[in-house]
Amino acid sequence: MSGPDDLPPLRSVIERYGLDAKKSLGQNFLLDLNLTGRIARAAGLVAGAEIIEVGPGPGGLTRALLAEGAAKVIAIERDRRAIPALEEISAAYPGRLQIIEDDVLEVDMRALAGDRKPKIVANLPYNIATVLLVRWLQNEPWPPYFSSLTLMFQKEVGERIVAKPSSSAYGRLAVLAQWRTQARMLFDIDRRAFTPPPAVTSTLVELIPRSVPLAEADPRILEKVVAAAFGQRRKMLRSALRALTPDAEALLGAAGIEPTRRAEQLSVEEFCRLAEAYRLAS
Repeated sequence: MSGPDDLPPLRSVIERYGLDAKKSLGQNFLLDLNLTGRIARAAGLVAGAEIIEVGPGPGGLTRALLAEGAAKVIAIERDRRAIPALEEISAAYPGRLQIIEDDVLEVDMRALAGDRKPKIVANLPYNIATVLLVRWLQNEPWPPYFSSLTLMFQKEVGERIVAKPSSSAYGRLAVLAQWRTQARMLFDIDRRAFTPPPAVTSTLVELIPRSVPLAEADPRILEKVVAAAFGQRRKMLRSALRALTPDAEALLGAAGIEPTRRAEQLSVEEFCRLAEAYRLAS
């Protein structure tokens, strides 16, 4: 499907540049420009905004963001095969698309963003999606250099991000995400919308940074405490936290948490209290 930019259909772009999706890069391309347009609009007020896009591939979402009026899109793509396709888009939108050929895990995103508070919008490669999200959530100082995250995940991961205490999906991702952001699932995308189709349904998740986190905690210590607690989630905390400290009951007492509770029963604020108690005891 051609768009309002008169660029060729994405399928022909893929054929012309030999852009078969690589499993090693976690690639699954979205070719429906109506759908990519819906994703772009879900990112909020795109017109006039600066966007950082991760893993644009042949540029379906890139085209949608530019068509919606983004002032500038900075596209980070490690697959060299996709660069000519992105350059075609750049020529159709002069001065509005910056292409960075690099691995996003090696890019200094803060330096790239400057003081412009861009939105980050991406159909993330599934093999690095969780790693990237945790990195963005641990950004220091907080509030971060981005104004919002609108990201595609496997639905199971999306459910873990927004999960509430005492649910089976509640765990490390939920605590880290909800501590510093307001997170919500926007809509699902059927696996058949992708080329090639992944094995599971995908979902679009929005994360808006809180100006002040729910409670005080050191992000690295919080992650360490949460990882230990959920590492043995079926056990009581007095047992699960022994991987963190030999005197788990004293740590729990300092945080005002009953040692017989389990990790999935703790609120985000209680995990922050536990992390702060651990910091003070270390």
